[in-house]
Amino acid sequence: MSVELSRARVWIFDMDDTLYPREQGVMRLVQERINTFMMAAVGLPEGEARVLQKQFLNEHGTTLAGLMANYAVDPEAFLHEVHDVPLDSLEPNPDLDAALRRLPGRRFVLTNGARYHAARVLERIGITDAFEGVHAIEDMDLVPKPAPATFRRFLAAHALEAEGAVFFEDTPRNLAPAKALGMTTVLVGDGHGHEIGDWVDHHTLDLLEFLTETALKEAA
Repeated sequence: MSVELSRARVWIFDMDDTLYPREQGVMRLVQERINTFMMAAVGLPEGEARVLQKQFLNEHGTTLAGLMANYAVDPEAFLHEVHDVPLDSLEPNPDLDAALRRLPGRRFVLTNGARYHAARVLERIGITDAFEGVHAIEDMDLVPKPAPATFRRFLAAHALEAEGAVFFEDTPRNLAPAKALGMTTVLVGDGHGHEIGDWVDHHTLDLLEFLTETALKEAA
């Protein structure tokens, strides 16, 4: 086990496509809701609205941040509407719950999703009580990852030090500010085709397998 992981006592997890596999399709349903909201908000046909939505995502971190910077939108309405999707595809994961609980120290979720969405997802997977807290987009004052200030506010809100913390995330660019602050970083998944730079310390395609191996090495 690396020195960083052996010393870790704070474990921070993105949620969507990190705590459950992307193949379970929740974010596809959310994206469909975002597309519908975008068309209504900006008055463009589907194809043009989708191009603009991707631009907002790249430039602002979330579609909502881009909409708020350029249009008059109700953020609460957006967050509820796009996250109000069925979660039938998510499966309870008692093995993940057990693996999370074996990690020594404090455990948190840091998500660009809404509180309402996070509560539903964690409950559906059966891992709500494995975490001390959830820091959602509302707690970020709607300024999402990868904004460095968002990470600093998260650390301050929970009285955490970046050194000794490990951050798990499926989007490579969201790991960069965490690394710059001194966290150990773990990319979960294939990176969605984006650049995987030297700010990624560890890479796994299977979160449960990675956590299980980490726990076994910790106990050795």
